[in-house]
Amino acid sequence: MKYFINSFLLLVCYLFASASCGTPKNNFSNSKDPIITGAERSDFYLPLLKDKKVGIVTNQTGIIKISNEGTVSIVDYLISNKIAVQKIFAPEHGFRGTADAGEHVVDGKDTKTGLPIISLYGNNKKPKPEQLAGIDIMIFDLQDVGARFYTYISTLHYIMEACAENNITLMLLDRPNPNGAIVDGPMLEKEYTSFVGMHPIPLLHGLTIGEYARMINGEKWLKGGIQCDLKVIHCLNYKREMVYDLPVKPSPNLPNSQAVNLYASLCLFEGTNVSVGRGTEKQFQIYGSPYLSKSDFSFTPIPNFGAKEPVYKDQLCYGEDLIQIEKVKQLELKWLLKAYNSTADKSKFFNEFFTKLAGTKKLQQQIESGLSETEIRKSWEKGLNDFKGMRKKYLIY
Repeated sequence: MKYFINSFLLLVCYLFASASCGTPKNNFSNSKDPIITGAERSDFYLPLLKDKKVGIVTNQTGIIKISNEGTVSIVDYLISNKIAVQKIFAPEHGFRGTADAGEHVVDGKDTKTGLPIISLYGNNKKPKPEQLAGIDIMIFDLQDVGARFYTYISTLHYIMEACAENNITLMLLDRPNPNGAIVDGPMLEKEYTSFVGMHPIPLLHGLTIGEYARMINGEKWLKGGIQCDLKVIHCLNYKREMVYDLPVKPSPNLPNSQAVNLYASLCLFEGTNVSVGRGTEKQFQIYGSPYLSKSDFSFTPIPNFGAKEPVYKDQLCYGEDLIQIEKVKQLELKWLLKAYNSTADKSKFFNEFFTKLAGTKKLQQQIESGLSETEIRKSWEKGLNDFKGMRKKYLIY
């Protein structure tokens, strides 16, 4: 009955709200109008939350602009509007976004609101039924960056699955994808499914997190083919080709728009013996290692915010500085190939994590066999074309 009532209320709101709500293809009055995120469309979603017990999946990226007064956390905003928020569910890096990549995050309590925080990157990545007890509706508000191995979309999968299993409506507050114009890379093969790659998609998927949720539902990727009662509150005045600079770091080691743009291309180095600059102030904007040829550029990683024990701590690394290059418009392999070819002992270049990141063993095999970037990219064409055809069904923007 609860599922039916929630669905009915969402339908009523959809029918009687402005024509810009729902899933339009041309909701852009003027390209110069400011982008309005789903979280900022409170007039639309606050009525749906009245008298509901609410859970929320969010972190430091879940913010709302308050006219000229700056920004406020979505959690604080909901509470100030008398919404009965019961629990916060936190993804990798924690609610405040301060934990290192891969660092175990424990449950806790938010010091500002007193709300319990349930970690989805600790003892369980999927909420347990007892953790969802008493929740009528779940809100999801995280800023994604458009890469398959960025784990916020894996958290989305498990949240959708838990909501579906427990008859809880999921309201997703959509945000732009800063790499939304790029669909590229090898497809994930099912046998290499992991938390850094859960679905058969390319490395760069070109979807907002709201569109991605629609795809998860539509393709029945949840366990047993179940589907979540999903409502996406989409952005206004947004086109995926737009430049979108994130207002806050989406995670500790993505400090600026250059890092966000280069993240997918350089993150493949995390499956090799090459550093991507963790332990410096230029994370995902440089790469290097002690095993690459000496060059004019070098750096020495030291412990810092987001990297308590960085790769090659206190060791001199030679490599390349990419801070000033133009924004990339595809998944770039040239730096990976360059580093591999200039490494003396190639048998030690790759580690087991590379296959998980690539989603296939083929990419490593192609590089080791000496294929060119053009030849490698050619092998992606069919998978990308098939994905783009399937993807059209779920596009909002």
